[in-house]
Amino acid sequence: GRSLKADTGRQIRNVIQTDAAINPGNSGGPLLNSRGEVIGINTAIFTPSGGSVGIGFAIPVNTAKKLLPELIARGRASHPWLGISGLDITPGLARTLSLTVKEGVMIAQVAPSRPAARAGLRASQRRARVGNFMLTVGGDIIVALDGQKIAGVDDLTAFLDEQKKAGDDIRVDVLRDGKPVSVVVKLGELPES
Repeated sequence: GRSLKADTGRQIRNVIQTDAAINPGNSGGPLLNSRGEVIGINTAIFTPSGGSVGIGFAIPVNTAKKLLPELIARGRASHPWLGISGLDITPGLARTLSLTVKEGVMIAQVAPSRPAARAGLRASQRRARVGNFMLTVGGDIIVALDGQKIAGVDDLTAFLDEQKKAGDDIRVDVLRDGKPVSVVVKLGELPES
């Protein structure tokens, strides 16, 4: 499925793209298939102009069902959080920076006093030109979580959402200055904003 970046910056994974009319004010309604079965919850529209251009997105109904008990109990869903922002390692970036890995997540920022910071994960510190962009680089590169290979930010988010919850411990395998390092992080809860 597709990923959609929420207003909070968080990736919403496996959204359904639809041409059903979704306008401001009717998100949260059901997305139906041709048999009248609910398959999703309308969530967002693609809107370069502020109005609908016929492209909408819905959260799959199975995702909503999984979150429903927590929504009823707490009024909101919690998501596990490392406390980082990251950058996908691509083959081009790896080549430009002479990295020994071709995929993973380079830690761009570590939120102060949050899970990753408390565990000692390191953010990028230096600026480098990569193609036409100036990027902050040099941070730890996450290559695995609990032994499962991580190819990029989508993999990291998927692993956390599907395998972990706030308060869980997770082993984070990183490359730090080209050397393998493992740290254990106690996951926090993703802040609401």
